[in-house]
Amino acid sequence: MRNIPVDTSALTFVCVSPPRPKLINQDTGEVKVDRNGQTVYTVGLSAADESGRVELVNVAVSGDPGVVIGQVVTPVGLVGFPWEQHINGRMRWGIAYRAEQIIPAVQTAPASVGSVGSAVPVSADVA
Repeated sequence: MRNIPVDTSALTFVCVSPPRPKLINQDTGEVKVDRNGQTVYTVGLSAADESGRVELVNVAVSGDPGVVIGQVVTPVGLVGFPWEQHINGRMRWGIAYRAEQIIPAVQTAPASVGSVGSAVPVSADVA
């Protein structure tokens, strides 16, 4: 299996590095584009699970996702794929991540004080 789908349902993602164009060549500054000619961006995300374990991942996405540092986001269609390369006689390997989109997460607002279904302490002054 070349691409490994990532189940993101139990994870919370926060943008920790702003979108920046992915470079093919550091020396020339050549920017990577996808097969449709869109610039590929790299976004740094923290991925936290319910137990508090946090991993930092760089996720590639076509087109500028328009997210900012500190924003809670959802990577849509996140996949991982193994890679390896030989550089200066040394073997490097890892897992790279790509998403179809990175969008702002839908936040659920906490119930406000006094709203239906919330407990509100009541005190009364009796004179």
